[in-house]
Amino acid sequence: MIDLFSIASSGVNASNKLLQTTSNNIANVNTEGYVREQTVFTNLNTQGAGRGTTERVINTFAQNQLRRDITAVGELEAFKQKTSAIDNLLASEANALSTGLSQFFSALQTAADDPTNLASRESVLGEAQGLLHRMSTSSDYLLAKEEELNLEFDAQVSQANELIQNIGDLNQKILSMQGASNDQPNTLLNERDKAINQLAEMMSIEVRENKNGTKAVNLSSGESVVLENGGFNIFELKTGADTGHKHLQLAFNMVDNQPQASVPITEGKLGGSLGGLFRFRNEVLSPAQRDIGQIAVAMADAVNQQNRLGMDMDMQLGTDIFNLPELTGLNFDNSDNSLTMAGRFTPGKGTEVTDADLKITVQSVDGAGAPLTFDVQMLNADGSAKLDENGAPVVHTGLSVTAGGYTEIPGGVEITFDSAGPYAADDAFLLQPTKASASSLSLATQRPEDLAFAAPLRAEAAAANLGDAKVSAVNITNTQYDVSAFNGAGGIATPPSAGTEAPVKVVFTSATDFNVLDSSDNILATATVGNNYNDLLKQAGFGADYPGYDFSLSGQPAAGDAFDLGYNTQGINDNTNAVKLAEIQKKGVVQLSTNTAGQPRSLHDAYSSLVGRVGEKSATADVSLQAAEAMKNQSQSWFDSVSGVSLDEEAANLIRYQQSYAAAARILSTAQELFDTILSAAR
Repeated sequence: MIDLFSIASSGVNASNKLLQTTSNNIANVNTEGYVREQTVFTNLNTQGAGRGTTERVINTFAQNQLRRDITAVGELEAFKQKTSAIDNLLASEANALSTGLSQFFSALQTAADDPTNLASRESVLGEAQGLLHRMSTSSDYLLAKEEELNLEFDAQVSQANELIQNIGDLNQKILSMQGASNDQPNTLLNERDKAINQLAEMMSIEVRENKNGTKAVNLSSGESVVLENGGFNIFELKTGADTGHKHLQLAFNMVDNQPQASVPITEGKLGGSLGGLFRFRNEVLSPAQRDIGQIAVAMADAVNQQNRLGMDMDMQLGTDIFNLPELTGLNFDNSDNSLTMAGRFTPGKGTEVTDADLKITVQSVDGAGAPLTFDVQMLNADGSAKLDENGAPVVHTGLSVTAGGYTEIPGGVEITFDSAGPYAADDAFLLQPTKASASSLSLATQRPEDLAFAAPLRAEAAAANLGDAKVSAVNITNTQYDVSAFNGAGGIATPPSAGTEAPVKVVFTSATDFNVLDSSDNILATATVGNNYNDLLKQAGFGADYPGYDFSLSGQPAAGDAFDLGYNTQGINDNTNAVKLAEIQKKGVVQLSTNTAGQPRSLHDAYSSLVGRVGEKSATADVSLQAAEAMKNQSQSWFDSVSGVSLDEEAANLIRYQQSYAAAARILSTAQELFDTILSAAR
């Protein structure tokens, strides 16, 4: 009877335990992160059900696959969302630089048809202001996105650190509870797995289960974040010279929650939503900032230089139409962080400006601490080294400082070390010429009369000429008053550095020979030409800087034919320079790469390349995200088929366990009846 009571009692308890497990599964069917549980009993050596153990039903392979797919979706979601916003900005008709460029150059073409029409000139300045507004809007939007991104970095790093600490704490609690009881702390295990999945959504991780039941978590790149001993490392954000450009580091050797050391994290291999944000910044946002700035600077410098080669309505040499921004060198951790360095764009070198950041490092100083030599390294927007066509870093070494002024460096920029000093060797500064330049451009004039549409030189055939040669083109290459023959006061004169008087007449001694004369009819040079009557002064040995002008002929001159050269006084009806200003639209003025030997692109081509690149990344991310989500759904289905709660299955189990409970209770009542019968017989 005692054995029957024991068997029945163990059966009732076992069925009750099974009913509790099933009920718990049903109650948690909608609980996020809950893993289905099952209770397993052992058979006693005597009779009856032994001790039951409730454990989670989980497939480690399905869990790991799901975690990897969660990481992939997290990265692509963050990257696509951010990239799509930039793609929409660049492709928007309201903000597109291509539209602003077309309208500006169209206004120039219209004004060239009637160069004295003030309304047309005012339209040019109006479209120029509209173009600057588009550039500024795009640049300011990207700068705002950078600030927004930094806030997201802070929030995600803080959340990741909380999850890492939570996983470490759960490891300790699980270890403690396993030592106090034979039952698994399933609730804590679920919480830990949920925290690990949340961390996996933010970064790519590898999880390893230790023999004692704790879990170690590493980044896929190898760095440990949750250690086997229960400790953990945390992430921190650091900045270099550019305080708006944050880098991720892993801090370790925690003492009183304070890290004692740190290592940089390879952001390109980070994965997850945090890796997607870094990828967006490094591949899309930062390059787009610099590309727009490069286009803006190249356009403004090209227009300025061409306008300087013309004559305005006041019959003065042209001046700048746009103000290019001044540049500030950002201080690395130098010998004295109050030291500064300034920069500016070199006039006329806009086609050499690249999208590179520049790291300027002092190599030697004099006795007073003034820099003597320095190196320039070209950097990508993410701080990595720019590589040339051979895969080598682009570094210009041993550059000498120009005393008392700006020193021109590669990349269309010139710098000056403007602090009183003393500087020291290895002091370094970061120059970002194009990052925010599009936001800082402005018009240098509001006077339509300042548009220099005319050429400042007039070349005329003498009335007594016998040949049919005519002036076909006037070419102006330099109007700087102290270098060229233009004196800056409405005339042509010889600058002190020239050594000879300015050429003002060309006289042919035959159809193929000519002399170049000054104002006193002195022969400055002679030349012989074949059938090429282009750039006659160049053929006579004159350079582009002096006298700064040249002319070409069509037809054939005869012996004695003369051509006079003089300042284009009263020539405001001339549109020679206006046509050349309009032609900038189709010229290659935007440098293709850090290699200045590369073929420059037109403004429209450069902007189309930017829009196409961002659009391609956005479209590719969209397709990749759809594929990743499909993979995640498959992994989720696989995981749920093993670890998820099925109400149909649990309902069937509930009926089965109710029946086993009733049967065990019936055994108990039968044993009671038998016991009562025996007692009655014994009376």
